Amino acid sequence: MSTIPLMPFTSRPDIEGTFGVCTSTHWIATAVGMSILERGGNAFDAGVAVAFTLQVVEPHLCGPGGDVPIMVCRAGSDKPQVICGQGPAPAGATIAHYRGHLGLDIVPGTGLLAPCIPGTFETYMMVLRDYGTMRLRDVLAPAISYAEHGHPLVERAVITIENVQDLFKTHWPTSADVYLPGGNLPAVGSLFCNPQHAATYARILREAETGGGGREKEIERARKSWSQGFVAEAVDRFCRETEVMDVSGRRHRGVLTGQDMATWLPTVEDPVGLDYGNYRVLKPGPWTQGPVMLQMLALLKGYDLDALAPTDPELLHVWIECAKLAYADREAFYGDPKFADVPMQTLLSEAYNAERRKLVGATASLDQRAGTIAGVAGEVIVKGISEGREGVSSLGAGEPTVGRIGKADAASGVVRGDTVHVDIIDKAGNMFTATPSGGWLQSSPIIPALGFPLGSRAQMFWLDEGLPGSLAPGKRPRSTLSVGMALRDGKPYMSWGTPGGDQQDQWSCQMFLRHVHSKMSLQQAIDAPAWHIEHFPASFWPRSARPGVVVLEGRVPKATVVELQRRGHIVEVGGDWSEGRLTAASQVGPRRRAAANPRGMQAYAAGR
Repeated sequence: MSTIPLMPFTSRPDIEGTFGVCTSTHWIATAVGMSILERGGNAFDAGVAVAFTLQVVEPHLCGPGGDVPIMVCRAGSDKPQVICGQGPAPAGATIAHYRGHLGLDIVPGTGLLAPCIPGTFETYMMVLRDYGTMRLRDVLAPAISYAEHGHPLVERAVITIENVQDLFKTHWPTSADVYLPGGNLPAVGSLFCNPQHAATYARILREAETGGGGREKEIERARKSWSQGFVAEAVDRFCRETEVMDVSGRRHRGVLTGQDMATWLPTVEDPVGLDYGNYRVLKPGPWTQGPVMLQMLALLKGYDLDALAPTDPELLHVWIECAKLAYADREAFYGDPKFADVPMQTLLSEAYNAERRKLVGATASLDQRAGTIAGVAGEVIVKGISEGREGVSSLGAGEPTVGRIGKADAASGVVRGDTVHVDIIDKAGNMFTATPSGGWLQSSPIIPALGFPLGSRAQMFWLDEGLPGSLAPGKRPRSTLSVGMALRDGKPYMSWGTPGGDQQDQWSCQMFLRHVHSKMSLQQAIDAPAWHIEHFPASFWPRSARPGVVVLEGRVPKATVVELQRRGHIVEVGGDWSEGRLTAASQVGPRRRAAANPRGMQAYAAGR
C-alpha cells in the first residue's frame, strides 16, 4: 500500500521549475510572456509584452485607453515598489460641470464623461525603460501581430459584444465597425482582427525607431507619440467633436484633452504593508481598494483560522462579517492621498481593529458600519438598493461584468468578473505583477483613428462634495484594481491577484488564507470553493448595494449554506466554478511555482 498522502483535488498541477514562470488570464498572453523569458528578457520585459498582448486578446476586459497598478521587485531586494498607472480625472472634470451644467447626480458608467487620463502606455514605457532590458519592438511585436493577423475570440468576449450590439448599431457605429464585422456578431473561436489597433502601435514603433540612439531614446520617442503626438491629438479631437450616448440616456461630449495626456506621468511609491504571521502582505495605497484586504487580515488575526476548514460555516461567517467592516471603511475613508487625509495607519492598527472586531456577532449584520476616527470625517453613501446590480441595459454596462451577478453563469449571457491579471518571476528572482483594466470595448465608442476606446474609471468618483472619493481635476479615483505581493520570513515570496471589480480583494484574501492556514498549494488554493459579498455600495454605476448578500459557489457544502442562512445571511448559490480568475506565482530559493484559475478555461500558467 502506498504511503504517499493524497492531496486535495486540483484541476491542474502547480507549474514548477527553476528557469522562470509566467501566469495570466489568457493562454496566448502567458505564451508571449514565456517567449520573452526564453529570448533572454527579464520579468519586467515579459510583463510589458504580456500587458500589451492582453489588450488585444481580451478587449472586453482591458485596453490601451485604460489604467493599471503594477508592483515590481528587483532580484536581491526585499522592498517591492508600486507603479501607479491610474490616470487622474481630466482638468475639465469638475462637480460643477457634471452636476451643475449637465444635471447629473452620478458619473455615467459609459461614454465620454467617464474617462480618466489613459494610464497604461506611459506606465509600460516606464517599466520597460527603468526595469527592463529589451527594445520596444521586442515587447510590442506580439500585440501588433495578434491585432493585425487575428486571434481566436474567446466566448466571454462574444457574450459581451452580443449584450451591447444594439448599442453599437444604434449609437456607437465606430464600435460596430470593429466588433460587428459585416454587421454580424462574430463567432466564438473565429479569428478576430483589429487592424487599426495594430496600425496605431505600429506607427508608434516606427516613430520611436526613427532617429537612432539606444533603447531609452526609442522609449522616449514612443512616449511622445502617445502623450504629445498623434494619439493624444486623436483623443482630443474625438472628445471635443463627438457627442456620445451613455448610460444616462443622453449624449455628451468628453472633457479629456490632449493637454491632460501631455501633463501626466506615472509615479513610483512604496506599498502599504501588514504583518500576518511570518508573512508581510503588500498592497498599493488607498487610491486602490488594495488596503481593504490588509484590514480584513488585521481583523481576522483575532480568530484561530488554523482550526477551521476552508468551507467551515464559522470561517465563512467571521470572514463575511470582517469583510463588511473593512469595506465600510473603504467607502468612508479611501481616496487619493494627495487630496484626502486617509488614516491608513489607524485603519490597519491592532488597537483599531480590536475595537472593530467586537462588532462581529453571532448573526449577520445588515448595516453599513464604518469606523469612527478622531479628526477624520467618514461617510458611507448608499444610492439605493438594486436587486442584482444588473449594470447592463440597452445603453451598455457601467462595469465589464455584463449581466446579472449571482445565480446565472456565462452560458446564460453573464460575464463573471472583469479585468486581466499577470504574475511573472524570472530565473534571477525579479517579480512583476499587474492588473490592467479599463478601456473595455463596452466602455465608450472606438476612436476610429486609433482602433480602441477610452476608459470609464471616473465613474468611481462621487459627485457629492467633501468626500475622500469626490470628483476633482487631477485626482485619482479610488479604483477597485489591486495587486499583491508577500514576503515570507523577510524574503520576496509570492505575487497574486485576480480580475473581479469589488470582488478582487475578497478572492485574493481567501486564496491567501487557504495557502497559509490550510497549507494548500497555489493551485489548490485557487481551485477551492470561493464566495463574495455584495453588502456594500458598488464601485461601478449605478453604485447600488445589496446588504447581507453573499454569493457562494455551488461546491460550498449544503450544510454551510444552511448554517449561514440560519445566522441571517442572504445566501445566493452560483455555479460550481463561478468565483474569481486568480493567478499566482511564488519563489523559494531557486524554485519557481505558478498557478492559474480553471474557471472560464482561459487562464494558464507556464514555466520550466
